Amino acid sequence: MTETITISVDAMGGDNAPRAPMHGAKLLLREHPDARFIFHGRQEVLAPLLEEFPELKSVSQIRHSENVITMDDKPSQALRKGRGTSSMWAAIQSVKDGEADVAISGGNTGALMAMATFCLRTMEGISRPAISAIWPTLRSDIVVLDVGATIGADAQQLVDFSILGAALARALFDIESPTIGLLNVGVEEAKGNEWVKDAGKILAETSGAGFTYKGFVEGDDLGKGTVDVVVTEGFTGNIALKTAEGTARQVGTYLRNAMTSSLMSKIGAVFARGALNAVRSKLDPRTVNGGVFLGLNGVVIKSHGGTDEIGYKSALGVAYEMARNDLLAKIGEGMKRFPALAVPAEPSNLEAPSA
Repeated sequence: MTETITISVDAMGGDNAPRAPMHGAKLLLREHPDARFIFHGRQEVLAPLLEEFPELKSVSQIRHSENVITMDDKPSQALRKGRGTSSMWAAIQSVKDGEADVAISGGNTGALMAMATFCLRTMEGISRPAISAIWPTLRSDIVVLDVGATIGADAQQLVDFSILGAALARALFDIESPTIGLLNVGVEEAKGNEWVKDAGKILAETSGAGFTYKGFVEGDDLGKGTVDVVVTEGFTGNIALKTAEGTARQVGTYLRNAMTSSLMSKIGAVFARGALNAVRSKLDPRTVNGGVFLGLNGVVIKSHGGTDEIGYKSALGVAYEMARNDLLAKIGEGMKRFPALAVPAEPSNLEAPSA
């Protein structure tokens, strides 16, 4: 590992860009002074803004990119118009070229996945990449994947996701044999789609080779932290993620309204301020921002597009930790533990965009 960690930032991606990414980087720098940044975007926009953060300016570079991928661009459109010219592509290219340890963007998720897959390619033995989330639970943080990269998945892809999730859990939580569960409509073996049941059979037969398969888990197990890694396909995973975030905001609103509903409740809130602040922090989705793209020959982090500097700082923190923990090496090591599960990756269906 190098002495510093360089993060390549798509500074134009997200609703509050470029201020939120830069302000978030300033906040991260306070905690990790060995962080360095490459901001990709329009020079005339980024340069004046960087002047507002002198401590950040001393550890940052700006790389001009004229094109900006919008939230409305389809992945194919983003590849055609943004390959080689957009801030999103440039952020990923810096990782491929070895200039940066990790890339991050708050832009269009589909476009980011398409560009990352096209630029970095999938790792040998992985059929499709996945987006993983670090999920807070009653027990401890866990890994949940896929939360939006793949809509629908066959048994082999769910097994691939299990391999990647187990490797991430080992890298993040220092667990030698992470526990894995497949998200299902029930814990009984007879329940669920055929591909989920088939994946469960494969994982059960190989349990112990670097992970411990615990069987099917249900939606409420996400909050309990029943296992270290919960595996599902992207459609279900994304709905689960958005539901959890919405529920956290709902509970936070209920709590705030209850604490301000009367004079006595306001007085009680003053005495319980410390406990309430701790609960508020737990319920704040910004503190767990940052999805990790797994299965690529490079590390890419997706931040929520609508987050502020606090949320972006969290996502940058995930990027920093992934690089500092040498995630790619840990995944490669994990792949060697599963020779019976890994199959040659299918050729990418992402073709070069037409001129």
